[in-house]
Amino acid sequence: MDGTISSLPASQGSTYQESLPGVSLTESAAFQVQYAGRDIAAGLITGVMAIPLSVGIAMMSDYPIKVGLATVAFACLIGWVNAWIRPGNYIGCPGIAAGLAPVLAMGVASFGMENMAFVIFLTAVMQAVIWKFNWQRYILLAVPAYLVEGLLAGIGLKIALKFSTFTYELPAELVAADTFLNGARIQMILISLAGLGIFIYLFAKFKYIQPAVPYFVIIGAGVLLAQFIHVPMLHVEDVSLSVALPVPHFDSAVTWVYVVGFAAMLAVIDVIEQVMSNAAIQKIDPLKRECNSNNSLLAIWIANIGSSLFGGMTNLDGLAKSTTNRLAGAYTKLSVLMVGLVVTFFVLNPQYLELLPKFAVAIVMMFTGWKMIAGLMHVTHHGPYAMVLAILTGILVYKIGIFEGLLVAMAIHGTVHYLVYTQVDKQPAKVVVSNYFLNLKKITTES
Repeated sequence: MDGTISSLPASQGSTYQESLPGVSLTESAAFQVQYAGRDIAAGLITGVMAIPLSVGIAMMSDYPIKVGLATVAFACLIGWVNAWIRPGNYIGCPGIAAGLAPVLAMGVASFGMENMAFVIFLTAVMQAVIWKFNWQRYILLAVPAYLVEGLLAGIGLKIALKFSTFTYELPAELVAADTFLNGARIQMILISLAGLGIFIYLFAKFKYIQPAVPYFVIIGAGVLLAQFIHVPMLHVEDVSLSVALPVPHFDSAVTWVYVVGFAAMLAVIDVIEQVMSNAAIQKIDPLKRECNSNNSLLAIWIANIGSSLFGGMTNLDGLAKSTTNRLAGAYTKLSVLMVGLVVTFFVLNPQYLELLPKFAVAIVMMFTGWKMIAGLMHVTHHGPYAMVLAILTGILVYKIGIFEGLLVAMAIHGTVHYLVYTQVDKQPAKVVVSNYFLNLKKITTES
């Protein structure tokens, strides 16, 4: 997910369905003539909103900004093409996910950027296997949604704290050697606080009407302010994008084992986030069309395979962009194609991104991080145990690392359930294990 989890009141979700009674819900997910104008407008709005969010996620992932944007553009193209064949959802907007940014950064630090293309390729292969056998059902049984919410909360905290440094960063020539809190830094802090306050106010006011408004305002205000006040600006390295086979360069068997485990974690998190996103996207679909998560996984792994060929990142349908897409008027994936075209413009012309001050990107990403933390509120209806485990998972992810934190949290979850069944409910260990596999069989039968 990209941090924003929104849902519309039921009345807003059905407005257009009621006004268009003759529309068939089985028509193309990729293009419908009666919605073309709305989809084009929605795509343009969502595309502009996606720029600062994608820039921030790429920075958090320690990837070149241009590569991150290229990943979004390519994922949008694959998402649109897939909608002609096997639509997963009708208004979901693909892109790089904030929830995976620190995971990718950890991969860059561990394996080097030169090996990340192979890691993404391996991740895509695992996702293809999950898609082929529809294994998402078993993954969701082993890793409950509330544990994932805790994982995302820990990642959200990492994101918010990392980008908070941009809110008081100064240009090199304004940094005073003798004191940290000088006049220029105080001014920068006040500008950032005012920008964050305005962003939050506008989001609260327009989140059910047009959630792109705060993004437009912070981008426009940041660019305008930078013409009069000297503030740190975004720097975009104009890296070359070339197609090459993702060949690994690992020198030890231990590294290979770690790479396989890392790719498996990346694949599983990506799959779970997409399934959770689809559940939310279905709720806000203007025509109440059902989502098919396995079809969405098809688009994801194909896009990830292609992304690995140019050194790109992972992708999924993020909720912030998907919600904006819906409220901007989208009805089909034609809007997603338009998003891809907008992003492609900045891939080809990255110099325009350098008009954006860093504090504006920081505000967008700090808000995204906060929304990921606030996702813990969705856990409350699962009960006290789920909330405690989610919070513990978030703390573990933040303190000891994403990979390690997730493994420890899953081990604690499994141990607690095993002890409850064997010690409290007095069930023999064999029965506990047998019931687990019976649940797996039940899921298989029902699907």
